[in-house]
Amino acid sequence: MKFLQYKNIKISYTDQGKGSAIVLLHGFLENKNMWEAFLPEFSKKNRVITIDLLGHGSTECLGYVHSMEDQSDTVHAVLQELKIRKVVLVGHSMGGYISLAFAELYPDFMKGLVLLNSTSLSDSIERKKNRDRAIAAVKQNYIAFVKMSIGNLFSEDNRERLAEEIEKVKSQALKTPLQGVVASLEGMKIRKDRQVILQFANFPILLVLGEKDEVLLYDDNLAQIEGTAVKLTSLPDGHMSTIENKNELSVVLLEFFKSI
Repeated sequence: MKFLQYKNIKISYTDQGKGSAIVLLHGFLENKNMWEAFLPEFSKKNRVITIDLLGHGSTECLGYVHSMEDQSDTVHAVLQELKIRKVVLVGHSMGGYISLAFAELYPDFMKGLVLLNSTSLSDSIERKKNRDRAIAAVKQNYIAFVKMSIGNLFSEDNRERLAEEIEKVKSQALKTPLQGVVASLEGMKIRKDRQVILQFANFPILLVLGEKDEVLLYDDNLAQIEGTAVKLTSLPDGHMSTIENKNELSVVLLEFFKSI
């Protein structure tokens, strides 16, 4: 684990392997440890960077709202520190929103993009209201909110089968400070619609969706790639493809990396 001083806070990241640069970005209530199972295989032929995003893991909070642009500037700072000029970004959920913001702000850095259980769409009015409800709920009972939020990320079929894994995810999520949780909810609520990137990107994009995802409904997210060159991979379970469909996902991502 390494640290970068950035705007008076510490950013935590890892850097291993040699070859084309792959940057793995975790989602809300996650941290860079979520990628540990993938690192040995991914780093055989690639340079793999994982980053704790603002207010998550071992990276400190920057403010009371962490916009997707703020987060992408953090990613850019790490890449500058490592003197990396071209990357494939893999973003899980919120990490995908950040990857899209990065692609908009720093297009010359982009070699490829994977939106993993993520979307280019902005929050609907109803989802924005749900973010506000979530902010109120986490301020009232932080532990209950985090535990409930994590449970809902897995398909109903897997909640018993993966009970041990889910407890591990909850344990990691509870390391996220209250300020980091609220700042991310505020940032996701105000994020821009970035469907235009899917339409006009000059780099390959892969969208990975879970057919039983209760967070980002499968059918609702198909329309964004109609008429685009974006490739779609559908996996049979929920929002946590990195755990629910780990082996299939690993194969899909390695094939995408090789194809670029």
